[in-house]
This record gives sequence, C-alpha cells and structure tokens, in this order.
Amino acid sequence: MEPVKIGLLGLGTVGGGTVTVLTRNAGEIARRAGRDIHIAHAAARAYDPERINGLGDIGRITEDAFAVVDDPEIDIVIELIGGYSPAKELVLQAIANGKHVVTANKALIAMHGNEIFAAAQEKGVTVAFEAAVAGGIPIIKALREGLAANHIEWIAGIINGTGNFILTEMRDKGRDFADVLAEAQQLGYAEADPTFDVEGIDAAHKLTILGSLAFGIPLQFDKTFTEGISKIEAQDVAFAAELGYRIKHLGITRRTDAGIEMRVHPTLIPHRRLIANVDGVMNAVLVKGDAVGPTLYYGAGAGALPTASAVVADVVDVVRALTSDPNNRVPHLAFQPGELADTPVLPIDEVETAYYLRLTALDRPGVMAAIAGILGEEGISIEAIKQKEPAEGETHVPLIMLTHRVKEARMNSALARIEALDSVHGDIVKIRMEGLEG
Repeated sequence: MEPVKIGLLGLGTVGGGTVTVLTRNAGEIARRAGRDIHIAHAAARAYDPERINGLGDIGRITEDAFAVVDDPEIDIVIELIGGYSPAKELVLQAIANGKHVVTANKALIAMHGNEIFAAAQEKGVTVAFEAAVAGGIPIIKALREGLAANHIEWIAGIINGTGNFILTEMRDKGRDFADVLAEAQQLGYAEADPTFDVEGIDAAHKLTILGSLAFGIPLQFDKTFTEGISKIEAQDVAFAAELGYRIKHLGITRRTDAGIEMRVHPTLIPHRRLIANVDGVMNAVLVKGDAVGPTLYYGAGAGALPTASAVVADVVDVVRALTSDPNNRVPHLAFQPGELADTPVLPIDEVETAYYLRLTALDRPGVMAAIAGILGEEGISIEAIKQKEPAEGETHVPLIMLTHRVKEARMNSALARIEALDSVHGDIVKIRMEGLEG
C-alpha cells in the first residue's frame, strides 16, 4: 500500500519534534497505522538546513505554505504555524482541497473552530487537534471517546505550564511574581511578551475547547471569563499555605442548572488534592463524570517531543480512518454536529464559588463587626478568619477570611461596601476557592 503523504506547515520547535518522532518511530507508527507515513512536503519561513537535516526524513522544503496545501500528492496537512492568520486561511484551503488536517493551534480552534469544523464536515474530511490542549496529555481523546458514556459534571485543569511554574516557585521559595517571571523567560518557559500565559489567554483558549467537548456546546471563547496571575502576591501564597490551600491557575468549566461555567483564574484548592501537587511546568486535567467519578490526566503540557506525540497520534488516527465513511468518524466536538446545544454560558457575576479575601483594616474594636455585618447583609457566610499581628508601629493589620459559596455579584457588592469603610485601607484581594470534591 502506498505511504500516506504528509504536508507539514512549520518547522519550529513542535514541527521539528514531529519530524523526529515520525522518523525515529517510523516502524512502530506504521504497525499501528497500517501504512507508512512520509513527510513529502514541508514549509518553513526561515530554517536552518543543518538543523532540519538532522531531524529526519523530509521530501521537499519550501517557504510557500500554500504550495504545500495545494500539492495534489498530499493526503494530510499538519498545521504547526500557530496564531490566527495565515493559519486559518491555510487550514480552510487544505479542507477545500479535500485534505485532512492535524493542528496544535489552540487559538485557531478556540476562535475559528466552528467555521473550520463546518467546512470539514461539508467536505467529508477530519480536523484533529489533540495537541491543542495540554501538549502530550491525551485529554481530547479521553473526553471524546474514553468518557463518552458519561454525563460530564465539571473539568478543572492546570493547562498552562508557565503560570504553574511561576506559582510553584512563589510557594516553594517565597519569591515575588516579577522575579519568577524573569527567570521563566530566561529558561524559555515564558515568551518575551508573556501576556498570553500569565494573563490566562492561552488557558482560556484551551478551556474553550474542553468546555465544548464536555458539554456539547459551540466553541465560545468570547464568553470565557479570564483572569491572570500577575496580581498574585507572595504573601497570599503563604497565607493560603497556612490555611491548608495552594493557589493554582485553573481553567474550570462546570454544568449547572442555570448554564455552563467557563472561567480561568487563580484558585485556592485544598493542598491534599492530587491536582494541588502538580508543580513546575507540568499540566493536569481533572474530569468529573457521573459514572466514572473523578479522573486525573497528568503530563507534559508543552515541549517539542511531548506535543509531537499528540500530533503524530492524531495523524495515526486520521490514517486509520482514511477509507471510512465520513459520517461514522468520531465527531470533531464529541457530539454529533446536529446535536450541539445552545446551553448558555454564564457570565462571571452568576457563578457561585467560595472566596479567599485579604484586606488591611484598622486595628481597633468594632472594625471586624462592621465588616462581618456587611457580609451578613449580603448573604455571605464566613468559614474562617485569620488576623495577623500588626508590625511594629503599624495601626492597620492584614485580615484573612475564607467564605462559603456565594454568587460573584453578591461578593462584589459586599466588597465595594467594605472598601468604602474608613477603617479599611486599600483594595481587597479576592481569590476564588474550589474544593474539587469527587
């Protein structure tokens, strides 16, 4: 049987890793796929021939990516350019040409996936995107296939390694955010412009995909609430530890009676939870299904070979299904295309969660009573209070509170009233809390 011919767009870190994996494991991959797989045509805007030649076997290399997607010999296009454009145009052109597509581009899928999948459905081709979420962890396949019998209740994931590295260093060494971020950039974990990582945009792209797969709703990145970690202070990390919690930057999606929660933000979780002990640049996704219960998926969320592992696994899946009826393939978003629901995505004000609060209050009688009174009037119950000793000569003290679950709108109303008190100094730090029971 003729080898399956691959067109590869991008020969950077992941592209190079993909060439290495396909070449190094060619025999094993062919045994699994049933056919040899060969990179026949690749595109790279600028590349080092010496480096590329050392990676493995590539047929032709060009600087014109559209020449690859228009090559009539190519069966599957792997898009590893990243970003929105020209990735979108290339993928849609490949689909129009009747080619299957494999991509690691979470931003593209989160923003334009609905259009791309509709085009693929019309042409009877597959768009595979396992590598778009959590690198080498096969979470897409788990949600689409392994957990297909379940009513998914919620997902909570550490899905950005840069943010997890920063929070781990802050906790273990008491360092400040800016200091650790600078080290992360030196180590190559964070980009020169780290906004996508530390402000949660990268994680929100991935959570958008997970939420769609879990609950059968269209991709809706614009409705995913996003909050980063740049305002997290070392003292909050330390206070959380004293109270038995760890701060993780989580993507959380949950089905409720009112709608679907889609939110990315720093979160206090009990230190005994397995996911609370996922440190450094590693990723983990916790999925709660009604039949299976909680399941945890852990591994490398980035890197050349881990991400290439997911890319090549998608290629193998596509090769296996090349001759199958398009109507009998695994649906792109887990649910049959005509079965996607219009369940609303809740605005953050309607989300209910518990809270960690830190405020600086005047150290005198009656202040705590006034704060507790406002919380009570807003229907907010206090679970725990911790008051720190004032520093020498200081008249204000840090006050830490943990609350029971309440809607965000109620909490914001209470905090606005508390911040208006003469006895309270500065802004109140608010970090959401999740028990992740299961």
